[in-house]
Amino acid sequence: MSFDHFSAIAPIYARVTYSKKEAMREIASLPVQGRLLDVGGGTGRVASAIREFVDEIVIADVSFGMLAHSPRADFRPVCGASESLPFADNFFERVIMVDALHHVADHAYTAREMFRVLKPGGVLVIEEPDIRAFGVKLIAVAEKVLLMRSHFLAPDAIMKLFDVGEKETKSVDGTAWVIVRK
Repeated sequence: MSFDHFSAIAPIYARVTYSKKEAMREIASLPVQGRLLDVGGGTGRVASAIREFVDEIVIADVSFGMLAHSPRADFRPVCGASESLPFADNFFERVIMVDALHHVADHAYTAREMFRVLKPGGVLVIEEPDIRAFGVKLIAVAEKVLLMRSHFLAPDAIMKLFDVGEKETKSVDGTAWVIVRK
């Protein structure tokens, strides 16, 4: 078993606020009635910022330590890998993944699973540090040194993970969003 970096940083990470609330609201077409899945949502920092825009939020994360720091009264935490989400097909109106794709073991399986649980007409948003930016390259090196199993993808490579759906990308100040509509 390897060291769980995320459980170790969870108490600190839980205090970090999400600063891109309005961008996420626009990109994810929020508000929406129904359920939103925050894959790799950890402590619920993004979910907390957008809570007012959706009826129900489920946070799925592989790190129990991160989930233990989420506000349980507002969200349904589910511990599990993004490559095998424990939800029925077409279950969520929105699926988001913020700053987490580079940490998963298998990008392709994760993409398929997120698309599988998204309802027809739904929106899937992946927000990642844009590896094309110099500062993000430094972060990638630091995460490698810390043995965090990180593997950053450029926005066009993330888009190629989805062979179905309507896709687009946006990139601003070192952050990339890949938006997929089902």
